[in-house]
Amino acid sequence: MEVVGTERDGWTVLRVRGELDLVSSPVVRQSVHDAVAVGRHDVVLDLSEVLFCDSSGVGVLIASRRLMRSCGGRLRLILPDRGAEEGSHLNRVLAALGVRRLFDVYPDRDAAVDGRARPLSA
Repeated sequence: MEVVGTERDGWTVLRVRGELDLVSSPVVRQSVHDAVAVGRHDVVLDLSEVLFCDSSGVGVLIASRRLMRSCGGRLRLILPDRGAEEGSHLNRVLAALGVRRLFDVYPDRDAAVDGRARPLSA
């Protein structure tokens, strides 16, 4: 698991790479909390390189959404659609659990930080 943070157009972009599971999900949770602790309330989680996600990973995403809403911030996810047959694993997991609609999802970093872009539909 690797989480790398950058700033872009007023957004904190956290690029997550690897598996989002029971062992690694606390790293993502802490990264989001660290951003909020320094006053960064607009966060993009770039999940385009997440290869696997279990229920603890989904729990971290939901908790991150709740945290951002509680501080008046915004959370956006990057979940690229790689085609019908090999679509993003995480996108399929969120849809199967019925929580995909809770998130503003964008196909790439440019769209996620663009104030005029609209999220992808669930």
